[in-house]
Amino acid sequence: MGREPPGTVTHRIPREPPVPRMLDVSDAVRAEIGDEEADRLLAGVNAPGSYDCTSCRTPGDSEQERTSTVLFVGEETAVLAFAHSTCLPSQVVQVTEEQLQGAVRSITADEGVATRDVPEQAVLGVTSGLVLIAGELHPALVVEPTAPIVRPGTVGVGDDFLPLLIEQGFMPLTTIESMPPVLHGWSVLLAVGQLHAVLQPSTTGGQPVAWWQAHQPLQVTDGWRAAANKHQQVLMFAAPVGSIGRQPREDLLRGALDQAAVNGQLVAAALPLAGT
Repeated sequence: MGREPPGTVTHRIPREPPVPRMLDVSDAVRAEIGDEEADRLLAGVNAPGSYDCTSCRTPGDSEQERTSTVLFVGEETAVLAFAHSTCLPSQVVQVTEEQLQGAVRSITADEGVATRDVPEQAVLGVTSGLVLIAGELHPALVVEPTAPIVRPGTVGVGDDFLPLLIEQGFMPLTTIESMPPVLHGWSVLLAVGQLHAVLQPSTTGGQPVAWWQAHQPLQVTDGWRAAANKHQQVLMFAAPVGSIGRQPREDLLRGALDQAAVNGQLVAAALPLAGT
C-alpha cells in the first residue's frame, strides 16, 4: 500500500462489538456444536438479531427476548435454527436428509453468516368454539396441525397425530352425539379470561407440562368462558392436517367436525379446566 499524502488524517471507525444474545443453548445442542461455537452464539458473534421462529413462523429478536437454539440433524447435514423459547425449548431434532435438503425456509443471520435452510415444522392450529351436545353448549378446542405429525424417533413419511393422541387416552369418534370421557392428568389453562395452554402429565411425575402453549394468550368469547366455568372442563377435538380447516363460523366448524368424525379422522376428550 502507498503512503498517504502529507497532511491527510485518516479516521478509522472502530467495529462495534457483538451484542450478547438472549439465547438458550441446551446441553444437547452444545454437545453437537461444541463449546466454542456455543459461546460465540451467546456472545452474538454468529447469532442473528431478528429471525423467523422455526415453530410459529413469526418474527423474533434474540436481543430482546429469550430465544431457543434448535439444531436439526440429518444423516450428513446439521442445520441450526432459532425459535421463541415460549414455542420450543433448545433441543436437537433428528430429521431425514431429504427434509433438510428439501427445506422451504431460509434464515439469514446477521454479521455475514451464511444462509441456513430449515425444514418446515408442524404447528398446532387451535380454534375455540361452542359445540352443541345433547341440547347443551360445551366449550371446545379444535386442534389441527399444519403438517403431518411423525412419531418421534421415526424416519419416513406418514401421519401419526391421531395414533399418538389415542395412546394418550383420547377417544376416536364416528359421531358427536355424547360427551367424550374425561382425560385425567390433562387440563386446559385459562387465566384472566384468556387461553394459555393445554397441559399434559409430566413423564417424570412432576408438574404438568405444556402439550400446546399459545405464543400469545388467545382471546375467547364471553359465552365460551361462561360455558367453561359452568362445566369446569373443555372438550378437545383433534384431527389430522387438512381435515377441518379454518372455519369462520361455529356452524361451519361443527359441520367440519361431523365430517371428520364420519371419515374416521377425529379424536376427542374432556379436559378439566385449570384457572378461570
